Amino acid sequence: MDIKGISAIVTGGASGLGRATAVMLAGAGARVAVFDLPSAECEMFAGSIGGVFVPLDITRQDAIEGALIAAEQAQGVARVLVNCAGISLVAKTVGSDGKPCPSDLIRRQIAINLTGTLEMLTHFAARLVAAPPLGEERGVIINVASIAAYDGPGGQVAYAASKGGVISLTLPAARDLASHRIRVMTIAPGMYDTSMVAMLDDDGKARLGGQVPFPNRLGRPAEFAELVDSIIRNPMLNGEVIRIDGAHRLRGGV
Repeated sequence: MDIKGISAIVTGGASGLGRATAVMLAGAGARVAVFDLPSAECEMFAGSIGGVFVPLDITRQDAIEGALIAAEQAQGVARVLVNCAGISLVAKTVGSDGKPCPSDLIRRQIAINLTGTLEMLTHFAARLVAAPPLGEERGVIINVASIAAYDGPGGQVAYAASKGGVISLTLPAARDLASHRIRVMTIAPGMYDTSMVAMLDDDGKARLGGQVPFPNRLGRPAEFAELVDSIIRNPMLNGEVIRIDGAHRLRGGV
């Protein structure tokens, strides 16, 4: 699918991997709707790339349809959805105090990373099936998982579970939507220089990046966005999960 001239939605689009994706899409000629939590900064960012900002708490499933309608009214039917909204909270299965992983932490990560992603996917697809195809396809949905779903370290039981769910839904969703000419892909990034590592100083980031075999550094958000670009443009990429991690395998400890 040619990116120029289409409308696209990026959840979590004002920071990290989502922000880089929104910048890439706008630079390639797409009309971009940035979905993120309400803030003046998010609105300013969307305006800076010539897009629109649609405030949305992705855990509010009752608000998703309204957000999609608002984006469509502003920019037309979106052909691309990139689900970047997500959080990573650390807690062991049983803490040092002998207590189980906090229920609110489990529910929050599942609600944002998995339920929010799936709800966005289903609502987006339901609107897209009514649109005429562009060439041989109607559009593409790209979800974001994590390599933690495959080899998550201790302390990431809830996060790994939420991202593992995103990986598991990829193929059945692609099969469900194949007759509608809609593709579904998932990206599983490794360690990237985003807000999730922002609390580290330069030495800390260097140590973390040093665990990556090659390139021996943290990934750059723009490199993630380049993969999004390739997925959108290549119609044979469907129903698959792509790791983008420099051959990194996470270690076992916290």
